Amino acid sequence: MQSNTAEKNESQRYAALKYRDFRYLWTGQFVSVVGRQIQIVAVNWHIYLLTNSAIALGLVGLMRFVPIVIFSLIGGSAADVFNRKKIMLVSQILMAFFAVILTISTFTGTVNPLIIYAIVILSATATSFDTPARQALIPNLVERKHLANAMSLNVIMFQTSMIVGPLIAGLLLARFNIGVAYGVDAITYIASIFSILLIKAPGKVQGASTVFSLGSIKEGLVFVKSKPIIWSTMVLDFFSTLFASTPALFPIFAKDVLNIGAQGLGMLHAAPSIGAVITGFILAHMRTLSNQGIILLVSIAFYAAATIIFGLSKFLPLSLFALFLVGAGDSVSTIIRNTIRQIATPDYIRGRMTSINMIFFSGGPQLGEFQSGIMAAFIGAPFAVAIGGTATLVVVGIMSWAVPVLRRYDNHKTLPL
Repeated sequence: MQSNTAEKNESQRYAALKYRDFRYLWTGQFVSVVGRQIQIVAVNWHIYLLTNSAIALGLVGLMRFVPIVIFSLIGGSAADVFNRKKIMLVSQILMAFFAVILTISTFTGTVNPLIIYAIVILSATATSFDTPARQALIPNLVERKHLANAMSLNVIMFQTSMIVGPLIAGLLLARFNIGVAYGVDAITYIASIFSILLIKAPGKVQGASTVFSLGSIKEGLVFVKSKPIIWSTMVLDFFSTLFASTPALFPIFAKDVLNIGAQGLGMLHAAPSIGAVITGFILAHMRTLSNQGIILLVSIAFYAAATIIFGLSKFLPLSLFALFLVGAGDSVSTIIRNTIRQIATPDYIRGRMTSINMIFFSGGPQLGEFQSGIMAAFIGAPFAVAIGGTATLVVVGIMSWAVPVLRRYDNHKTLPL
């Protein structure tokens, strides 16, 4: 009897993977995100080697931020009007093409910072269409009762890829060259493209508008504005990642602060994801959390405090442990935020909600990389990171006081959304 109960509990922990289409999407995306993480590490290292400039590193984040702001709302509206699978397919093919261009230009010696920035902009533009369509499709691939599990597994997938990708990147950069790293990234898109082709669920929203217009974008903005529990999580996410975004400065820490080189750079990128994956597995094995609003705020404060420790550390084991804690805190907050937004949003407008969230979720870290690069150029990377963590603690305090509906949130049961 106990054996049957244990088997049942084990199957429930990974319930979303029992759905064929979600399993294909999840697996293909894992492979392609590993490649994307390889490219991110390689691009940052490449830019720093070419320029030796913290500001140039920060500009990489700005190049990713601008397309997100300009195109994500359009991408979200498109995801609610057109076939989401086709949007994803075209986006992935374009990103693969851009990765091939970067690979060829690196091997031929024609690459320079401007070319790298251009590829970053084009890839971010494609992502602005891919992400809303992908996120909006997930609730159509699993039953509602397994949506939180799907969100947990998605976080585990992303964070695992952010362990594997940077570690592979570190090895490729140390033992081969940057061009090989870019080439591996290009190859990984094949898995994502085939996984999309294998999905049988309809990509078109039932009852969706057939008209793509500015009015549909406005409808999404009005919806988010009317839901405090949704916009408050977006604002909290944006400012915490704006102030405490550290990955852009990892090349400086690896080369100049900790003296650990390219392979060590991969370790810095992987450490937060190890913390996030372990935490994600723990959460996937737990029943529904109580007092999720409080847990969300505490997890972000925990993330900020660990960021401060990393910024001030000059001892590699302490730095890696601090980044491990950063990932753990981020994992908890990400799972809760994503679940809140998906449950509180109807399918017909989910793509637009996701695109608005993308400005906050993706825009915050990218703009944060730019501001951290500027700050690091003037006061040094360690103090720039520590000040960012402190500012994030202030943001958590302000949001906790200003938006009581967020603080009181408890598993979508105790308050109007």
